[in-house]
Amino acid sequence: MSGLIPLFINNLLPILLIAGIGFLLGKWFKITPRSLSQVIFYIFSPALVFRLLAQSQLSNQDILKTILFAVLLLVILGLLTWLAGKLLRLDRKMMAAVMITALFMNAGNYGLPVTNFAFGETALAFASLFFVTTATLTNTVGVVIASSGSTSLLQAIKGLIRLPTIYALLLGIFFVRLGWQLPSALDRTVALLADASIPAMLVLLGLQFVNLKMDGQFRPLILVTVMRLLVSPLLAFGLSRLFDLTGPAHQASVLEAAMPAAVLTTVLATEFDSLPAFVTTVVLATTLLSPFTLTPLLALLGA
Repeated sequence: MSGLIPLFINNLLPILLIAGIGFLLGKWFKITPRSLSQVIFYIFSPALVFRLLAQSQLSNQDILKTILFAVLLLVILGLLTWLAGKLLRLDRKMMAAVMITALFMNAGNYGLPVTNFAFGETALAFASLFFVTTATLTNTVGVVIASSGSTSLLQAIKGLIRLPTIYALLLGIFFVRLGWQLPSALDRTVALLADASIPAMLVLLGLQFVNLKMDGQFRPLILVTVMRLLVSPLLAFGLSRLFDLTGPAHQASVLEAAMPAAVLTTVLATEFDSLPAFVTTVVLATTLLSPFTLTPLLALLGA
């Protein structure tokens, strides 16, 4: 039990502190989140995706297993969430907001430190690959889902060709497969932009807190919280057996699947007007509640 206090201080508290700074900036200077979200979406996030892919060191089998695990997890979770949303008769925009927050977890700035703290560097390598996979899906499938709340599905899919993250993904794969390296100046530029992405996302999260409104949205909030913190790790346990994941691979994959809603979903919601206030509420709620679900999970995984 005593290990939970440093876990909170070292991994969750910094997230809340940076978000708190963003909240204060929004309160004092009336900063709107739209401009920051565009900088993150079109510059910082593509740099992060490219850098993570280009620096990946795991084997082809590791990469394939993790990608298939992550994709199948999101497909099953997405289907269950969509069915539950239909039963609740959610409108189109709310369904988009519920889907992106239920599917996409904070596998990076929350999941990676927690994995490293609990299971060490070997598990961290698998967690990093899981994060690259889910970050890529968030920036592609997540964009389609978020934009589908205000446009047709076909138009949302067509909109992918205008996203810089798609080209960052393709370039990253080419660099890995061909063993290319960026010139020093470009490499340092990409590294600086990538390093700026997570802090900027957390500041944006705080800016969104200024506009929190529930407006009778408790049922969708409960649905997302259950899917993200309970159903997702349960599915991950089953899929881990299916893919024969053991040791650090099993620990990292299941733990990452149990993370709260991704901060990046607030960027998507802001960029595509998919109820950003609700999405931010989900991110905050799942983040604050996550220690209560992660604690028994860590014990179960052998931390």
